[in-house]
Amino acid sequence: MLPYTHGGDVLTAQARYGGPVLDCSANLNPLGMPPQVGEAAARAAAQAAPYPDPLCRELRAAIAAHDGVAPERVLCGSGAAELIFRLAFALRPRWALVTAPTFSEYEGALSAAGCAVTRHLLRRERNFDVDEGLLEAIGPDTELVFLCTPNNPTGRLIDQELLLAAAEKCRGLGAVLAVDECFLPLACGGPGLVPWLEEYPNLLLLRAFTKSYAMAGLRLGYALCADTALLERMSAGGPPWSVSTPAQAAGLAALTQCPHWPEKARAFLEGERPALAEGLSALGLDVVPGQANYLLFRAAGAADLKEKMVAQGVLIRSCANYHGLGEDWYRVCVGQAEQNRRLLAALREVL
Repeated sequence: MLPYTHGGDVLTAQARYGGPVLDCSANLNPLGMPPQVGEAAARAAAQAAPYPDPLCRELRAAIAAHDGVAPERVLCGSGAAELIFRLAFALRPRWALVTAPTFSEYEGALSAAGCAVTRHLLRRERNFDVDEGLLEAIGPDTELVFLCTPNNPTGRLIDQELLLAAAEKCRGLGAVLAVDECFLPLACGGPGLVPWLEEYPNLLLLRAFTKSYAMAGLRLGYALCADTALLERMSAGGPPWSVSTPAQAAGLAALTQCPHWPEKARAFLEGERPALAEGLSALGLDVVPGQANYLLFRAAGAADLKEKMVAQGVLIRSCANYHGLGEDWYRVCVGQAEQNRRLLAALREVL
């Protein structure tokens, strides 16, 4: 079995620690799952004997109304990760471009689909920001580009004008630009790139309830694109019924009963994120000024920090498997004040 390389592996951490641990590795909404969402999922689970709606009709209609698109522009999946793989296998590009560091599943999906991947390296001296150099990296052979805003694990937003310039260049080359906006609701308000979907049919947006509503265990994400033929190819490229009845009910409750939950989280994060960043910096850590619900930092020379933190009952995300980072880079989520205090206390103990 391949090793698990993402955050949120609480069971392994608990086995090593010998008891419950504080999970600071999974970058979810710090307010947790809204009660209405959990209740809707529980009610749906009691009615889960029939197959779920394979077309997610009611959920797609709610997403369309919330995001301001037509329902046929929406494709639901078992988390954004599934849709990343569906896109890679629907297109089967020969050459694709990703940034580094960024979410590893882009390259994982592309490699699984037999695609050669070019990495556009981001620089620490520029806070790992994506800049105009990206446009030069999009070459004539590029068939698919993956971008993430705010980027994971850096937490840095990509300038919207730059994203549109990338969409324009990709359109001229006949390439698809996939922009992962899963963390955007927790970083800033606004519609993201939705208003430009009709202008750029080669633009596909990835979104998820996982982060915004802290429902990672239910697995629910969706793609938005004006190219309905591409969405149909993605839909046909995977198994039916990939979105369970409880997940569909949870997503519907999130949008209809608590649509402002991410907004509440943003207000909370504006107070807690600077305090956590200041606390990390005070410990001598090199902190990237993130704009999302997580922070990336370097503990120079401390390649074993994750293991030492687990011994303190705290799980953090090692970023050693991110291209463009080293073994002493880590990511932590921004949690409640007491959770952040415990995280900093544990770090102070082991550093």
